[in-house]
Amino acid sequence: MNERPILMFDSGVGGLTVLREARVLMPDRRFVYVADDAGFPYGAWEENALRARIVSLFARLIEEHDPEIAVIACNTASTVVMADLRAAFPNTPFVGTVPAIKPAAERTRSGLVSVLATPGTVKRQYTRDLIREWATKCHVRLVGSDRLAQLSETYMREGFVDEEAVRTEIAPCFVEQDGKRTDIVVLACTHYPFLVNRMRKTAPWPVDWLDPAEAIARRALSLLRPARPLVREGADKPDLVVFTSDRADTAMVKLARGFGLAPAAK
Repeated sequence: MNERPILMFDSGVGGLTVLREARVLMPDRRFVYVADDAGFPYGAWEENALRARIVSLFARLIEEHDPEIAVIACNTASTVVMADLRAAFPNTPFVGTVPAIKPAAERTRSGLVSVLATPGTVKRQYTRDLIREWATKCHVRLVGSDRLAQLSETYMREGFVDEEAVRTEIAPCFVEQDGKRTDIVVLACTHYPFLVNRMRKTAPWPVDWLDPAEAIARRALSLLRPARPLVREGADKPDLVVFTSDRADTAMVKLARGFGLAPAAK
């Protein structure tokens, strides 16, 4: 088996939800997880600056780790920079993350769907194009949260979160119209599944919270060569985590180790 790793990239810890699913589907693969904590959060970045930053980062990451495939486990980054990455690095396959609007439109019974995302994902034309292509028969509400990604990071690092803050952030997702209610909320940020239990607890009524992590992992698997041994070669090589800043604190490192990730050598 080729020992080239799968590189998984996110602005912070959100992509760990995708890593968790990817390991289930690809237990024989090695992973390098990259947290761009120096650039977190992405939601407030100006688009051209974010695009330039990520392309520059990947020039170094691909040289250092030579991944067989790269997964952009971040909705905001995917909607901004995928075309640029594919053009800049044509020998590396890229898998992006997009709001799960198509499956939401297929599953909804009430026809009322909300997309919970960062402000950056909400304002992108790409998101509106997905709605136009797949959800014209639904009422889709786009909800841009300024705080949920940071609340997710805090929860994963410290083990608690302000539930009233979560309630406030998700409240706009819940719509009542003509006797019907929102029945699906698309989690259009990979950070959000970490808070889904708190979302269920504080929601005004039950909904289906649509997590894209498994679909992303399946797409990555589909692009890899099919022949895989049952036991991973090079099993002594650990999965790695890369922090783009020099300020990753003890809690972040401990969290990464909890996911079986060893800090990459500098």
